[in-house]
Amino acid sequence: MANVEVYKKSPAEFELGRRRAKKSMRSQIVMFSLMIFLTLVSFTMVMAYNADVIGFSKFFVIPALLLFAGVQVGLQLYYFMHMQEKGHDTPAMFMYTGVLLAFLVVLTFVTIVWW
Repeated sequence: MANVEVYKKSPAEFELGRRRAKKSMRSQIVMFSLMIFLTLVSFTMVMAYNADVIGFSKFFVIPALLLFAGVQVGLQLYYFMHMQEKGHDTPAMFMYTGVLLAFLVVLTFVTIVWW
């Protein structure tokens, strides 16, 4: 059997934990709302392009969609995968290294094919 140790929190520790949880939940909701907004803007831009609205050419819509997608990936990594919390430095380093290597591989192949 494993030994189980019970730790009783003081009222100050309990209140601090409650405040941190409330702040974390608020930031999760704000980020989720921002991502929903970016998704709605993306769909609206595609609908405007399909309806031939002036100013929504494919040279504007495609880069804007890719930019919104990149912002959403970053927000999801930081807020929904809890990368902003302490103790996640090593996984963040590996993810940044992977992103850098993937970018360099794509850049290398584009350069090889283009020239």
